[in-house]
Amino acid sequence: MEGTRLNKIGRLLQKELGDLFLRQTKALPGTLVSVSAVRVSPDLSVAKVYLSIFPTEKADELMGAIETNKKTIRYDLGQRVRLQLRRIPELIFYRDDSLDYVENIDQLLNK
Repeated sequence: MEGTRLNKIGRLLQKELGDLFLRQTKALPGTLVSVSAVRVSPDLSVAKVYLSIFPTEKADELMGAIETNKKTIRYDLGQRVRLQLRRIPELIFYRDDSLDYVENIDQLLNK
C-alpha cells in the first residue's frame, strides 16, 4: 500500500516538474531537460529528481542554474500540486547519465 502511494506521488511530481522544465527551456533553443525519475522518501520530506539534459555539453551549466533556482522551482511546483499534496518535499536534483552510458557502450561494441 505504501509503495503504491509513493509511486503515485512520484509520478505526479515527475509530470509537473517536466512541464515546468519544458516551459523554462523554451527560452533556450536546442536545449531539452526531461525528468526521467522521481524517488520520494517514505515520509514525503525529500524527493530525488533525476534529470536528463540534452545536449550533454550544457549539462553542468544547466545543473548549476537549477541548483541556484531550487527554491523557485519548489515554489512553482507547490502552486501546481497544492490541492493534491499538503506538504511539498525538498527537491534534490541529480543528473541522469544512463543514456550517456548506453551510448558509450554502443560505441565500444561497434569498435
